[in-house]
Amino acid sequence: MLSKAEQSILRADLFRHLDGIAIAAGAYALHEKGVLKYLLDAGSSEISELAEQFEANEGYLNVALRGLCSQGWLRQEVDNAQNKVYFYTIPISFYAFSLIPLYKDVVELMKLSGQFHRRKFEVVPFKKMKLIFDRFCSDYGMELSSDPDKRKVQEQILKHIEGHLIGPSVVLLGMNGMFHKYFMDASFRADEFHQQGESFEALLDVFLYLGWFAKKNKTFQFTDKGLFYARRASAYGVTVSYIPTFRMVDELIFGDPDVLRVSDSEPEIHVDREMNVWGSGGAHAAYFKKVDDIIIELFNRPIEEQPKGVLDMGCGNGAFLIHIFEVIEQRTLRGRHLEEFPLLLVGADFNEAALKVTRANLIKADIWAKVVWGDIGRPDVLASQLSDEYGIELGQLLNVRTFLDHNRIWSETAANKNRVSTSTGAFASRGVRLNNNEVEENLLQHFNKWVPYISSFGLLIIELHTVNPVLVAANLGKTAATAYDATHGFSDQYIVEPGVFLKIAEEAGLYQDENLHARFPDSDLATVTVNLLKGK
Repeated sequence: MLSKAEQSILRADLFRHLDGIAIAAGAYALHEKGVLKYLLDAGSSEISELAEQFEANEGYLNVALRGLCSQGWLRQEVDNAQNKVYFYTIPISFYAFSLIPLYKDVVELMKLSGQFHRRKFEVVPFKKMKLIFDRFCSDYGMELSSDPDKRKVQEQILKHIEGHLIGPSVVLLGMNGMFHKYFMDASFRADEFHQQGESFEALLDVFLYLGWFAKKNKTFQFTDKGLFYARRASAYGVTVSYIPTFRMVDELIFGDPDVLRVSDSEPEIHVDREMNVWGSGGAHAAYFKKVDDIIIELFNRPIEEQPKGVLDMGCGNGAFLIHIFEVIEQRTLRGRHLEEFPLLLVGADFNEAALKVTRANLIKADIWAKVVWGDIGRPDVLASQLSDEYGIELGQLLNVRTFLDHNRIWSETAANKNRVSTSTGAFASRGVRLNNNEVEENLLQHFNKWVPYISSFGLLIIELHTVNPVLVAANLGKTAATAYDATHGFSDQYIVEPGVFLKIAEEAGLYQDENLHARFPDSDLATVTVNLLKGK
């Protein structure tokens, strides 16, 4: 049994693994193009000057450099009043940048793996991985420094490389059932789980070296450390699902910013969506528990104070809508009076394939609901359709959204000369750097579109956020903020700090219910919030 202190160390390593998966490709691309040497020689530079010097796409260059700030290797200064972003080297920059070439192996492995099946353990990538692993075991020939600052960077980068070596495999093992109780509760042979013999056993030997397994003769058994990670395998899922984007980071920064863009009728290629959903499902249990508490409180109120139903915008496969219905039916006052006061359920999504899956899952669950196409940026169209075709008033429903508002399609935003953003975020649209003042104004305009429909019964929202790089760098191993910034920054998504998010909501006349909100973690490092926003 692991002590709390031991669990804390392992949890910190997991976060560092995610950091490495997220920043290695960008850091190595900056090294290869000479951006880091330029910064070391100059001492500082403004982002537009750097972009012009290296013919880079300023928005994605800004995302990559901010990631290095979050790792404590650069300092960022954001002047939103002048729309300027400055980057300064600090004493540790020289040493940290000298070690970035160590990322070369894992960046090449990441690109190589893209040529093979997404769900299989192939021999060729295994061989490449084994070569890298042998170098990793010898600390790449480094002698760990007696200087505490240098040693910290050495260990940081080695953890990043370790994350690349094991993260994708952990996710594939998890998705393929390796962390089922059958394997976790007893000894097993490699061929019981996988038939690819030597290559798969070589993978298990990697985890054996890292202390996840004990081996006796030809059988493996999870250690306490291995069980800790096995139970948290999904925590790797979201970051690993963006590896298709990380493979193309050099092109995004220094080449075609639209390299991963597809038409609405084509499947997305920047993310492994099945993996993303799998990872999200495992990681979001705590957030959904808070949502359940809020749903129960709302639907236990007197009937006349309750919304007539629920609309889930971005309903995906319908699972969350089904869950909400079951919570209301089984755990609330409203659930005891559904015949007298029927619950209107609406699932809306921009993706037609998602709508088909939602309909099928709702029918299978024997739940009545309307499933309609909807664009989060056009609530007026959705409201008209619901009213005209079904007699449902959008404003009479509780609107529910999970990790969606930051993923809205960017639209041209009218300037507000009086706005000076307080965000430190790095935002881009098709490679173009977005002014942080404009991002805040865009969020306000987005909320304003929804105000007529959510003022009465509210918007129950789970949202993702960024964190100031200074705070992240001071708390390495305690947050996944670096990974979130990279995955969302390179894919044109707009995660702002919790304080910025609530400030803009209030400008739109939407206020946090003081009794019905939560943040995760419950500190200034919060990257996720749950809020019920409504008018006063």
